[in-house]
Amino acid sequence: MELKSNNVKGSWLKNMIVKRLYFDKAMSCAELSELFDKSIPSIAKAVNELIKEGFVVEQGYAPSSGGRRPLMYAINARAMFILAVAMDQLSARIQLVDLHNKPVADLATVELKLADNESALPQLISHLNTYVEDSGIDKGKIAGIGIGMPGFINAAEGINYTYMDADGQSLSEYITRATGINSYIDNDSSLIALAEQKFGIARSQQEVMVINIGWGIGLGMIIDGKIFRGYNGFAGELSHIPLSEDGDLCECGKRGCLEAEASLLVVAKKAEEGIKQGRVTSLKPHNGQSKLMGDSLMDAANQGDQFALELLSDAGYKIGKALAILIHIMNPANIVLSGRGAKVGKILLAPIQQALHKYCIPRLSSGTELLISSLGFDAELIGAAVLVMENFDKEMKG
Repeated sequence: MELKSNNVKGSWLKNMIVKRLYFDKAMSCAELSELFDKSIPSIAKAVNELIKEGFVVEQGYAPSSGGRRPLMYAINARAMFILAVAMDQLSARIQLVDLHNKPVADLATVELKLADNESALPQLISHLNTYVEDSGIDKGKIAGIGIGMPGFINAAEGINYTYMDADGQSLSEYITRATGINSYIDNDSSLIALAEQKFGIARSQQEVMVINIGWGIGLGMIIDGKIFRGYNGFAGELSHIPLSEDGDLCECGKRGCLEAEASLLVVAKKAEEGIKQGRVTSLKPHNGQSKLMGDSLMDAANQGDQFALELLSDAGYKIGKALAILIHIMNPANIVLSGRGAKVGKILLAPIQQALHKYCIPRLSSGTELLISSLGFDAELIGAAVLVMENFDKEMKG
C-alpha cells in the first residue's frame, strides 16, 4: 500500500524510531542503539534526519547519573495525526489526536446502531470523511485510522464476522479505499487492553486481564506482553460465559450468558422496569433509551442512589462469578476494570470481591489484584490510536 509522501521517508529504522518514541516518550541514541541492535552512529544519522523532517525534537539532557548526560529525543507531537474511532453497539466516537494522544479536533459522537443495520458501514465511512474534512487536517498528515468495534474480529485480515459485512472483503481495506487513509480494525476489548498496557494502569505489565464493562462485557488478555487472540483470533469472549441454565436470552441465542445478566445495557433495562414498578429512586425514565439510562444510572449510583447501587451490586456480583472462572483458568496477577463502567469501578469492587470469596479457591484469588482503570471511557479511543502506531513500521517497510 502506497503511503502519503509527507509521512516518514526512508528506512525501516527511522520508522521504528518514530514508533518507539511514540510509546516511550523520550530516549537517547544509546538507548535506541541497544534496543534496535544498531551502531550509535547509524542511530544518530537516522535521528538527525528525523529532526530535519520534523518528526523528532531534542528533549534536553537526561538527569545526571554520575557521567556525561545523554541528549534525549522525543516525538514531535504534531508531526502526524491519528484518527481514533471507538464504537459500541449503539454509537461511534471519532477523535483526531496527535502523537501524544491529545485531541486536536472536537470529539464527535454519532448514533450508529450495528445490529441489523445494513447501512452501518456506509454511515461510518460518511462520518469519517465528514469529520476529516471538517477538521481541516490534510489527509497526508494522518498516519492512519484505528477503529475499535465489538464483534468476532480477525484483526490480521481486517474482518468483522459479526457486524459491518463488506461483501466478504477485508473491512479495513474497504475503509482504506473509501477514505484514502490507511485503516485498521480490532475488537474493542482488545484495544482497551492494549491502551491499559501501553498508557494505563497496566503499563508495561506482561500478564494482565482487562475487563471492558460497557453495553456488553468484554475481555482483553495480555499474555507475554502481547494481546492473546487464540487459535481463530476470537479469544476473550468472557461475555458469553454461562452463569445459569434458565437466565435471560442472550443475543448469541443462548440463555444465562454474563452479558445477558450483567451488562450495563441489561442493568439500564432493569432500572426502567423498576421505575415503572414504583421503586424509590432519583432516576427518571428514559423511555427505552438504554444509553441515556445507563449513563444516568452510573451518575446516580456515584451520588448514593440506593436503587442504582442495588442494581450495580447485583451486576458486580455476577461479573465476579465470571471472573472466578477466569482466575481459575488464567491465574492472573492483575485484573483491570476498564471501559465505560470504570466510572463505577469502586462500587463494583465490593460485590466482585464477594463473589470471588465464594467461588474462587483462595490460593488462586489471593494472588490476583483488582485494579480500576485511570483511562476509563477514553481507553478505547487511546487503544485505537495505539493500533495505528502498532502497525506503523509494517506499513512503512519497503
